[in-house]
Amino acid sequence: MVEGLESFEHLEGTPGEVGARSRLKFDMNGRKIEMIETITVKDLPREFAGTYEADGVFNIVRNRFEPLGEGRTLYTSENEFQFKGFMKIFGWLMPGMFRKQSLKYLAAFKRFAESP
Repeated sequence: MVEGLESFEHLEGTPGEVGARSRLKFDMNGRKIEMIETITVKDLPREFAGTYEADGVFNIVRNRFEPLGEGRTLYTSENEFQFKGFMKIFGWLMPGMFRKQSLKYLAAFKRFAESP
């Protein structure tokens, strides 16, 4: 389970496939956030990518997985944030907040992937 995720609602397309859209609702320390996820690339086990749209924020996420042998995988995640309106100012003043949240989700994925 992703920290803060309250609900996940499939909206259109084939679930888990390119073009699928879903609504995600989060509670981040009392702040309610709703975003729309669109899957843009599904080339497992090598790559998975999508976009996440919320009020004033458009996030492009690219995840790549490269086998290193001996049960090890290099996981690379690229996150591009685009801001509009008030969020443009907020993103400029507090870029570390978005970086910190992204790192938090990466750490949670690492724990999940490495759990027995």
